[in-house]
Amino acid sequence: MPTARRSRILAAQTQALWDVIADPHHLPRWWPRVARVEDVEGNAFTEVMKTAKGKVVRADFELVTSDEPRTLRWEQRLAGTPFGRLLSSATTTVSLQAADGGTRVTIELRQQLTGFLPRFGSYMVRRAAVATIEEALDGLERISG
Repeated sequence: MPTARRSRILAAQTQALWDVIADPHHLPRWWPRVARVEDVEGNAFTEVMKTAKGKVVRADFELVTSDEPRTLRWEQRLAGTPFGRLLSSATTTVSLQAADGGTRVTIELRQQLTGFLPRFGSYMVRRAAVATIEEALDGLERISG
């Protein structure tokens, strides 16, 4: 299972970062390629993303863990979507921990590939996940001042 994890200490208070990551409407401000968030109902939401070529892609998510103000975990709903051909599961976890000078933010992406992809695609998926995490941390750093 390709798993990527990165941490960074951001010069922001834990509660201020929690307020941003816990509200899916803020995802376009810090998560890469998210243009907007729609259909926020209860623990579910839809990300509307734009690819590098400008194509619009929708992805549905469900919040599965919310331990304020420490950990937030959401899973992508894959059944019946184009993502379901590639992934059998996709989970994102964001953890916050008070640290000297701010808050340590750790983001982890776990993706279970389907079919023959685990054998051949794990490295590429992990590499793309690391790049996504780094961009997300850059976004949080940018908006947290």
